[in-house]
Amino acid sequence: MSLEVKQLSKIYGNQKALDSISFFAEKGQVLGFLGPNGAGKSTTMKIATGFLIPDEGDVLIKGISVLEKPKEVSKLVGYLPEHNPLYLEMYIKEFLGFIGGLYGMGNKQINTRIDELIPLCGLELEAHKKIGQLSKGYRQRVGLAKALMHDPEVIILDEPTTGLDPNQLVEIRKLIKDISRDKTLILSTHIMQEVEAICDKVVIINRGKIVASDLLKDLKSTMGKNVLLLETEENLELNWFAGFGQVNYFGESKRSITLIVDDLAASRKSILQLVQERDLTLISIQQQERNLESIFHQITKQ
Repeated sequence: MSLEVKQLSKIYGNQKALDSISFFAEKGQVLGFLGPNGAGKSTTMKIATGFLIPDEGDVLIKGISVLEKPKEVSKLVGYLPEHNPLYLEMYIKEFLGFIGGLYGMGNKQINTRIDELIPLCGLELEAHKKIGQLSKGYRQRVGLAKALMHDPEVIILDEPTTGLDPNQLVEIRKLIKDISRDKTLILSTHIMQEVEAICDKVVIINRGKIVASDLLKDLKSTMGKNVLLLETEENLELNWFAGFGQVNYFGESKRSITLIVDDLAASRKSILQLVQERDLTLISIQQQERNLESIFHQITKQ
């Protein structure tokens, strides 16, 4: 495996940001790293790239410890953080040349690599411009080129499509998919459609713990049971539905719940009977589509 996270823990004051998490990613695979805000995603990625030191555990890149050999690992990893740091007064090629120099690349190697990256990242029409003259979509492309400049084997992207318009989203997603063919790529995002479009594997973290880790198709198959969404005008108590299956509140209100059931028809009948017995005012009872967004919501609300 190209990247392995082993029993990683990180504590900030009294808060355990990461609690002994472990997962791995392989070459040719896009791994979607998901979780609510504050779940520990960015902390994990900063440790994997050597920007943070964990309290326990380690990250191995091609079997090499980030803790023991950070400089060696840095040559194997390309990182695009959520807030893409760029020098706006530099021209694109000038900036990429500067990055190449930081990695100890020679002038000939730098020029060859820039000539490869400009078309790969779709920057041909903008290559003569300063970075400050570019739209956000093109700045993200420059950020990707920066992460790829030293031809790393592992690419880590933290929210790479935040703030992009629909056309830019399509273009960046295609670029990420193209890059991943011969790389190991980890993608952190809040956009579930993005994960379904380009990811092969999903790792979900919640409150510093891994709550799901599987191939996307297998996760959807495993979690793809029948889900009913019940909404009433009155507040609902979860214990009323003991024996129905897995029950959770849906959204902020206690007037909506989701029930994961085996038999749709029988469950509908039992729910309607309970509504009548409790003298509840029924607003709706409907089957909920089992997409990644609903699975994510179910897992992280448990």
